[in-house]
Amino acid sequence: MKIDNVWNQLINATLPDAREILDKVDFGTNLGILMAKDAQKVSKGLMTSAHYHELYKDHVKKEFGVEFTQLAEEEKRRNQEQDRKNNAFGGKKWAMVIDLAKCVGCDTCTVSCKAENRTPPGVSYNVVIEETTGTFPNVKNINIPRPCMQCDKPPCVQVCPVRASYKLDNGIVAIDGDRCIGCRYCQVACPYGARSYDFGLSYEQEMMGYDEVQGADYGKNRGPRKKGDVPIDTVRKCTFCMHRLERGEEPACVETCIGDARYFGDLNDPNSVVSKLAASPRAFRLKEEMGTEPRVIYLR
Repeated sequence: MKIDNVWNQLINATLPDAREILDKVDFGTNLGILMAKDAQKVSKGLMTSAHYHELYKDHVKKEFGVEFTQLAEEEKRRNQEQDRKNNAFGGKKWAMVIDLAKCVGCDTCTVSCKAENRTPPGVSYNVVIEETTGTFPNVKNINIPRPCMQCDKPPCVQVCPVRASYKLDNGIVAIDGDRCIGCRYCQVACPYGARSYDFGLSYEQEMMGYDEVQGADYGKNRGPRKKGDVPIDTVRKCTFCMHRLERGEEPACVETCIGDARYFGDLNDPNSVVSKLAASPRAFRLKEEMGTEPRVIYLR
């Protein structure tokens, strides 16, 4: 068996059950499963985006009461807004390279990510999936760190009925928390299990000052999301610490990796470290057969 398949199997073993997830929200379970599967077909090139929208526009109108369009102007506006914030980094396409030969499975990336982004209980953007094989004393531990893949052809963006998920020109897939309605269709569509659902929990019982500082994606003054009197829970994910990039800093997981296993930079720059490592014969992407073209690249 190819070693790449071992890592893909580790990812697959952590994927949530689609029906179990969607049965917990007040939107169509069967519709979500079908839309997620076809969104993945769009990433693979087996269906066009235009055909996808035509196929589901009436279903989305009935289920969500919105027009299911590609909203090209909305995408353009959000990219322009982000470009203004990132004006010092114009033209860059961010990417991350993770050297699995250096990763020791210490979970520092998980802890630093959680501390940096102030994620609530049960939400981790950056996890290390582990498996131990063999019989003592001949045992082997396999680690695969898994942030969001920031796919160039993301099915999570394709499936979103309200266009809360979107792809920025800088290569990052982002979520507009004020548009997200918590349908969780994107969670089902993601082939990597890289999205988490925020159930509105907090660390109030565990620590003082739990609400004094919150993550940049869900700011302190934002307040609880509500539709009428009903709280709205939303989906969250890694954004390569976009708020740090805007300050000229690296993502927290890159800065704190004790094995120096992570590299970050501009994939458009042929002289950057990430570009050179991405061209290495050791380089591969997870689940390449999905056609998602991730911007997280691994080294064997």
